[in-house]
Amino acid sequence: MEKNQMKESNKKIKFKKILSNTITAILFVLLITISIFVIITRVSGNEPEIFGYQLKVVLSGSMEPTFRTGSVIAVEEYTNNSSIEVDDVITFVDESDQLITHRVVDIQQNGTHTLYQTKGDNNRTPDQALVQDDNVVATYSGMTIPPYLGYIVHYMQSPLGSALLLIIPGLGLLGYGMYNVWSTIIRLERKAKNISE
Repeated sequence: MEKNQMKESNKKIKFKKILSNTITAILFVLLITISIFVIITRVSGNEPEIFGYQLKVVLSGSMEPTFRTGSVIAVEEYTNNSSIEVDDVITFVDESDQLITHRVVDIQQNGTHTLYQTKGDNNRTPDQALVQDDNVVATYSGMTIPPYLGYIVHYMQSPLGSALLLIIPGLGLLGYGMYNVWSTIIRLERKAKNISE
């Protein structure tokens, strides 16, 4: 009977140890990953990148229902070798130096320049100004991350957001470490009490 209880007790201890080590490893990897992600983003001064794709946050409803407000879209950097066709979604700089992501509805040639007529899927009319080839910065890759995660990514690019994303996982790791130390001390005190009895 006592042997069975000891076996069960040892199994529970082993399970708790494995679980504890797993959670610690996950928190540590999360902290390192977020730290690298935030540092690279802050140093480069650009949008966050994953596997060569830039992540852009959809902040308006002009492309709904294709992209819902708050979604994150992955875009590929546009180069002269890239080809753009009607119905492609492009990110470009408009006359007020804002980044806009709209669909190409027409392509026109003006001498050596290619001009794109663009339109938001949710807009009734095409954009007034044609987009010059030089103003295209990226093309949509086809990957979208669901809404509301975009607000986190957008917030992460602010100084306060970057700091919080580094501090929160660190505090989680510290708190979990303190919990482990506290539970080990309690376990040792119980063992000492059982031995003395």
